[in-house]
Amino acid sequence: MEYRQLGASGLKVPALSFGAGTFGGKGELFGAWGDTGVAQARRLVDIALDAGVTMFDTADVYSDGASEEVLGQALKGRRDRALISTKAGLPTHEGPDGAGTSRPRLVKVVDDALRRLGTDRIDLFQLHAFDAATPVEEALSTLGDLVRAGKLRYVGVSNFSGWQLMKSLATADRYGYPRYVAHQVYYSLVGRDYEWELMPLGLDQGVGALVWSPLGWGRLTGRIRRGVPLPEVSRLHRTAAYGPPVDDERLYTVVDVLDELAGETGRTVPQIALNWLLQRPTVASVIVGARNEEQLRENLGATGWRLTGDQVARLDAASTVTAAYPYYPYRSQEGFARVNPPVESLIRAG
Repeated sequence: MEYRQLGASGLKVPALSFGAGTFGGKGELFGAWGDTGVAQARRLVDIALDAGVTMFDTADVYSDGASEEVLGQALKGRRDRALISTKAGLPTHEGPDGAGTSRPRLVKVVDDALRRLGTDRIDLFQLHAFDAATPVEEALSTLGDLVRAGKLRYVGVSNFSGWQLMKSLATADRYGYPRYVAHQVYYSLVGRDYEWELMPLGLDQGVGALVWSPLGWGRLTGRIRRGVPLPEVSRLHRTAAYGPPVDDERLYTVVDVLDELAGETGRTVPQIALNWLLQRPTVASVIVGARNEEQLRENLGATGWRLTGDQVARLDAASTVTAAYPYYPYRSQEGFARVNPPVESLIRAG
């Protein structure tokens, strides 16, 4: 397994991380991904650790906290071999303290996560979303206290916009608070919005990307193709409305190229989609989930080899879309392109 520096930090993380969102099986949305219990989770953790996948990602909202509990049990006796990444900030219950990143809530959710995980520290703690009702200074100063207390090692965010992340980094620099070193983001061949602003920001500010849903909310597993109906057994039936939208024709165009490359390389469609992501700038780790051993082993096959430059270019061409304003002029107006090069130049340089 390849290990990469997480942003501008000293932490090295595996190129692939294991997402424990399938652990637990409670709740409507965040429990719909799987219902893996402790015994099966321990087996999946065995396989992951043997392959060098040492980082495990979860969140307090996954299965109403059961994901953290199952992960903690699965890692029991080998905590020192693993990095634990978890998140908090999304709503967990009704009431004024049921969501957000205020000082009292952050202190409580971190203690609750430590208890569920059965550990004394969290290696990477991320704010699951931006809380507009809490001053940035309050959230960062609280995280600083938790880092100094030894409860958190590194801090990051998830699903922030560019201005939200940049404001947070500037505030951290101004007051000496811990700097966010990771941004957990949606990024896939059928969801490349991350490249427009957040990728250049990450390169400039030393914020590494942890990629969630790298297979486009389950659409790039190889089971969905042009003219083929959605499989009868698929989590997309329950969760498609919650995930990032994808135009059908664009999805089929991308899958057509993935199928071509699968024939050329002898790799599977998801392995190719994951390998493409592993070659993108700022990507420190791609988070893969698995409901069973077969899925996990297939995902692990995305490492140890590289798509060729020509193959990457074909995937780029099939998956690219017109960027939103003010980013699209960089592609079409020569003057802007000189001052603000498009992401392709960042990728070539990266």
